[in-house]
Amino acid sequence: MITALVSIALLAAAPLQEKAPEKAPQEKKPAGQISEEEFKKLHELKKEAAPPLHGTMIEIDKAKAYFSLPEGAKAPMPGVVVIHEWWGLNDHVKHWADRLAAEGYAALAVDLYGGVVATTPDEANAAMKKVDATRSKEILLAAHAFLKDDPRVQAPTRGSIGWCFGGKQSLALALAAPDLDAAVMYYGFPELDPAKLEMMKAPLLGIFGTKDKSIDPDTVRMFEEALQKAKREHKLLSYEAEHAFANPSGAKYDEENAAKAWAEVRIFLAEHLKVPAEKKMAEPKQPPK
Repeated sequence: MITALVSIALLAAAPLQEKAPEKAPQEKKPAGQISEEEFKKLHELKKEAAPPLHGTMIEIDKAKAYFSLPEGAKAPMPGVVVIHEWWGLNDHVKHWADRLAAEGYAALAVDLYGGVVATTPDEANAAMKKVDATRSKEILLAAHAFLKDDPRVQAPTRGSIGWCFGGKQSLALALAAPDLDAAVMYYGFPELDPAKLEMMKAPLLGIFGTKDKSIDPDTVRMFEEALQKAKREHKLLSYEAEHAFANPSGAKYDEENAAKAWAEVRIFLAEHLKVPAEKKMAEPKQPPK
């Protein structure tokens, strides 16, 4: 069930809970910090195949991407940049793009791993460490521009969505693209500097799990405080679930909470992408001067 994030004032006023005595004093890690081995254990890939795919592979700024369009739809239509988690652009992420296309969005799933698709935590960890931030930003911005410029899409509104590694990248795109209309991040490590968050213009929906050892409730609370200080439009939701709980191909998949989170994402994207897009498309075109 959803755990509402309360305000700082309410937190300050709430009575402190007593903690059970520890056997021995231990040094507390910074919020959200876990070892590399612990992080890898949070990601377990199941072997089940993804559903049949409906999109096509294309190239964006010399990088591969999976492009999925709503069946029978014609431009213009809202678009979404889809960003893979730490496994890379595998068929399960491509299926997410198809899922968004079925909702009426042109979905473009980018590849930030240069073609690498990991099947073990060690492979995924190595691929993630090789990611160049500058190059990733170039690809994300190119994908963002593609959705507006491609004649098949001509998106009047554009958003982004990502999970884990991709969740952080979705936020990065929001910080880099002031004309992004909406951003969704699933359990990606957040930016905690209010000064940097002020660069974000897009409304943000953050999805997190209270049992996530890599991005724990303290980290989410600090993110909430930073967003409030930056005065950015946002909605953060926490579910009683593990890290990667929304990934059907993962061992931590939580169908009930994943469905609840997806319902929130659908509402959020429709509010910030579909409705504004329909208004823009309904506006009479001005004759050329």
